[in-house]
Amino acid sequence: MKQMNVVEIKESGKIELVKMPIPKPQAGEALLKIKYCGICGSDIATYTGNQPFATYPRIPGHEFSAEIVEIEENTLGLKPGMIVTANPYFNCGKCYSCERGKVNCCESNETMGVQRDGSFAEYITMPIDRIRDGKGLSPKTLALIEPFSISYHAVNRGNVQKGDNVLVIGAGAIGMFAMISAKLRGANVYISDVFDGRLKKAKRLGADGVINVSEENLEEKVKEITGGNGMDVCIEAVGRPETFLNSIDCAAFGAKVILIGNGKKETTFNHSILLKKELDVYGSRNSCNEFRPLIDLVANGKVEIDEIITDEFELEKVTEAFETLINNDGSKLKVIVKFD
Repeated sequence: MKQMNVVEIKESGKIELVKMPIPKPQAGEALLKIKYCGICGSDIATYTGNQPFATYPRIPGHEFSAEIVEIEENTLGLKPGMIVTANPYFNCGKCYSCERGKVNCCESNETMGVQRDGSFAEYITMPIDRIRDGKGLSPKTLALIEPFSISYHAVNRGNVQKGDNVLVIGAGAIGMFAMISAKLRGANVYISDVFDGRLKKAKRLGADGVINVSEENLEEKVKEITGGNGMDVCIEAVGRPETFLNSIDCAAFGAKVILIGNGKKETTFNHSILLKKELDVYGSRNSCNEFRPLIDLVANGKVEIDEIITDEFELEKVTEAFETLINNDGSKLKVIVKFD
């Protein structure tokens, strides 16, 4: 039986490159050869033992591009040799959320690399109906569509409008994609972070303004920008108690708060501020139907996203890739691993 290289997190803090049999596609599945995988924060959480939904051993990964090796006849026009990506969120199809079409927040959701094995393998199988044609995008660019979709879904969910003043808190990869997504809707977008390098990159990617919170008071700066009104939309992309509270404080009366950052600590606050300001608070999970429109946007040259990638590693150096993010000095946004 032919073998392949697989990245496996054996247990918390232990990651190895191991050999496993190449999987065989079942009916309704395709065999994919992985090209690139991005490392998500959830992958790091699994590696460090901070992912409450993961079990071990676990193959990480859900941000990827691949080449179709084997596929049966299908109605999607997918054929061997095509470069593709895929929706990595497996929903049950039976729960109340799925029945209403909200498959991204399925009550029994299984995300690749977390509740089920992921894409950090030379070959994987995927249900054909989850595979998305890359429309000629490079494999490297295509591996960015999944994290882009997370932010794009959140911005769409909050119905950001043209002319809105938007604050994105956190200039990591998801925050950057949120900034780009809000700009695509015609908003005036400001982004905050503690790292100057990230903020300089945000300016190059189209931010209307940046706020270094290690040097400036965020709430005071927001008042200065908005003439004392506060932001029409605050997007929290960090997941910390203090940044959640920042998003409430910086929001205008009658504004929206969109939460993308996956918080791991409890937050204590007086909820009457939500009433006083009559804030709309949106939680956002995964993505839903955003893959195809995003691929089209990037393929048609409406937006450039490759600058989000800061580091690329060969498969043999995957441990170094994970450690680079764990010891991130703020200069790393999206770290990708090349398989082929």
